[in-house]
Amino acid sequence: MLTYGGIFDVENKKKGIEELQIEMSREGFWGDSGAANKQVSKLKDLKNTLDSWQSLEAKYAELKELVSLDAADSAFLSEITGEFERLEAGVAKLELATLLSGELDKNSAILSINSGAGGTEACDWAAMLLRMYLRWAEINGYKASVIDILEGEEAGIKNVTVLIEGEYAYGWLRAESGVHRLVRISPFDANKRRHTSFASIGVIASISEEINIEIKPEELRIDVYRSKGAGGQSVNTTDSAVRITHLPTGIVVQCQNERSQYQNKHVAMNILKARLFEKMQKEQEEKMSKHYGEKKKIEWGSQIRSYVMHPYNMVKDHRTEHETGNVAAVMDGKIDEFIEAYLKQNVNHEK
Repeated sequence: MLTYGGIFDVENKKKGIEELQIEMSREGFWGDSGAANKQVSKLKDLKNTLDSWQSLEAKYAELKELVSLDAADSAFLSEITGEFERLEAGVAKLELATLLSGELDKNSAILSINSGAGGTEACDWAAMLLRMYLRWAEINGYKASVIDILEGEEAGIKNVTVLIEGEYAYGWLRAESGVHRLVRISPFDANKRRHTSFASIGVIASISEEINIEIKPEELRIDVYRSKGAGGQSVNTTDSAVRITHLPTGIVVQCQNERSQYQNKHVAMNILKARLFEKMQKEQEEKMSKHYGEKKKIEWGSQIRSYVMHPYNMVKDHRTEHETGNVAAVMDGKIDEFIEAYLKQNVNHEK
């Protein structure tokens, strides 16, 4: 049987499918449609993953048989070697996907970027990170929408919120939360001195309708205003942008991307629910921290990753020690190697 890394457990997957099928056959299972749909979705995911693995196993068996038929032909062996390499890449990708087993990993993601101190330099760094994540989304087939943005006074952006839609967007991108540091020769410095800039990345899951977050109308203050574009010009002539303040917590969300006030309010409410759900989870984690140990907080100055463009080229993740000298590729959205290193490290720590 094909094995790789020991993470993927075929028998556990089969057992999980059998248990779900038994549960679904019980009387009254469909009485709670919300809970039932959740279990059906879980069964579908397990079946799809198992089918993919069994397809890889069949390919492996086929290649082994082909090798035994004509092992002396060097050209043939070269071709088979390429097939084995592609097979190994497929196995690695599937096993990485199995690491995304958190309750919300399958959800879309809400990513926010905030520039740090440093004026124009920091705002430019935030804009560079925005482009990096938009390119990552494009490369991986996700739909990315900038739903709120505050431009810098001279260049770049002060902060931005992006909705990245698609399965497992949150599972992959949650590895990116934290402070990102840039070291380079500033294009805004006439003396060409080296500058260090910071920006913080926040990633939360876009929650599904199944998760009920109660928000009372009297707890909200809703303000509408005219959407602004770069340089302060109005995007449209109506007050379509929406800002919602949740009074009990002080959480503020806003959206100005959509054309109508109704659409912007709908998007803003979904973001508010996601942030309230995140707050609830953090409070629960703090209560349980004495059982699981204190988690490192994401604080300004405790960067998770450094991007160095002078005096040498390097991107290094300080949590995993993974690094690369190809800064240009990373800034063009090729950050999967950092995400994979983070996921593998977390699994190893949990064992």
